[in-house]
Amino acid sequence: MTVLVTDDQDDPIPTKPLSDLAGITMEAEGLEAETVVALSLVDVSRMAVLNETHLGKAGPTDVLSFPIEDAIPGDPPVQIAGGPPVHIGDIFICPEIVKANALSQEVSFDDEMSLMVVHGVLHLLGYDHVDDADAELMEGRERTILEAAGRVRT
Repeated sequence: MTVLVTDDQDDPIPTKPLSDLAGITMEAEGLEAETVVALSLVDVSRMAVLNETHLGKAGPTDVLSFPIEDAIPGDPPVQIAGGPPVHIGDIFICPEIVKANALSQEVSFDDEMSLMVVHGVLHLLGYDHVDDADAELMEGRERTILEAAGRVRT
């Protein structure tokens, strides 16, 4: 499992816990060691551009995920033994927006950031929250993974 983390925003934060949690999430979803995810921490202006360019929505958001291929929840991508690593996609998180969301929801920044990492990885693996049934499935996986990782929201 490889998680490539870049921190391109002004207020650097520790990235190892984020990388570790992304790896835990991929393992929980049955991915093998030859899997790669790119995780970028970006500022508000970069997130706003990404959100407008790719989703047609004005303004920044907390997390965006861009899977390399469409996936089905619970069905990890096929990996060829001895083949090259499988890059499943890119995740962009805006810590400034995450911090604002944590304050408004009265949870810690670390807890909200942990949720965004798990949420982002699950999107790469086909989970979504377009309708209530999909949202329930995704939120259930988020809770299960966060609890297993000892990251219960406080």
